[in-house]
Amino acid sequence: MLEKLIKDSKALEKAITGEELSYNDGLELMSYDNLYMIGAAADLIRQRCVGDKVTFAASYYLNYTNVCAASCPMCAFYRKGNESDAYTLSAKDIEARVGMAKQLGATEVHIVGGFHPELPLEYYEEMFRTIKKSHPEMNIKALTAAEIFFIARLTHNSVKEVLLRLKSAGLDSMPGGGAELFHPDIRNKIVRGKCSGQEWLDTTEEAHTLGIKSNATMLFGHIEKPEHIVDHLIKLRDVQKRTKGFITLIPLKFSLENTELEQKGLVTAESASTYDLRIIALSRLMLAGTLDNISVYWVGLGKKLAQVALTHGGNDLVGTAFSEEIYKAAGKATDSSILELVNMAKEIGRQPAQRDTFFNILKNF
Repeated sequence: MLEKLIKDSKALEKAITGEELSYNDGLELMSYDNLYMIGAAADLIRQRCVGDKVTFAASYYLNYTNVCAASCPMCAFYRKGNESDAYTLSAKDIEARVGMAKQLGATEVHIVGGFHPELPLEYYEEMFRTIKKSHPEMNIKALTAAEIFFIARLTHNSVKEVLLRLKSAGLDSMPGGGAELFHPDIRNKIVRGKCSGQEWLDTTEEAHTLGIKSNATMLFGHIEKPEHIVDHLIKLRDVQKRTKGFITLIPLKFSLENTELEQKGLVTAESASTYDLRIIALSRLMLAGTLDNISVYWVGLGKKLAQVALTHGGNDLVGTAFSEEIYKAAGKATDSSILELVNMAKEIGRQPAQRDTFFNILKNF
């Protein structure tokens, strides 16, 4: 039994017995030298929490604009409005894209973009109403908490008013982007012109209170320290205890290419695979019993490492990522299909299942 093998880690002992891990427990696991044991513990807890299914959604990614008032050093996607490759889609453009998504079998459209300094709130309302008029069954998972906060400031509305108007227009759920890392010591070095960590958390909690569920993310593998990772997970856990509004956590591996962090020499290589697996496992162990879906974003990790991450606490592959642009801007391959995700799960002896946005199973394979 795994319990008998763990003799030198109080944190792993606590995790195995179902105790909630503390900040100090998280720090211990970030430096614990036996990654195999961390992964085995996380895999055991994953099996207890959610069983052996590996889920994924048929998701179409739609980036409505790359124009952004922010200029974050960790981002390769943003453009300023006067750049030749800057763009903003019209509601009709977006409706056509969603029609393509439906033909591909997508059940959700994942809509995010830059912080466009000139788009009114009505732009987003028209976008959602146009989609819902033609495709009422499509789940609109749109606008990160960071975008919502920006739109509220830009349009001189409260966050609550923005969320209520967008929900009325057709917003069903929210993606988890913009979280990056919450701690100001690290956030202020990787984010420029974006909401604070606390503002992200407050905006998300407001959305949950209004019945809009969301994903959560955590950007790792750049210039963070262990304490920033642990702090982030505990803050997400605290919100989840109050709202139960998070659907899943998606740890996002920082992609180096074409970013300011690379150009300035602040990050010279992407994080090691062993570190990536530790982050997935720690996420499972820290959030067990509170937020039980831990998603492995194969676009950031690569498909082979994503399979290993599924044995280190992960239970979900996020989705097909049809038409993903943000990681593509940082040099990552983003093409996949339902069949390929099914095979990724089967190859490691797990049961693949297609889900909807809220983790209701649509089809077992």
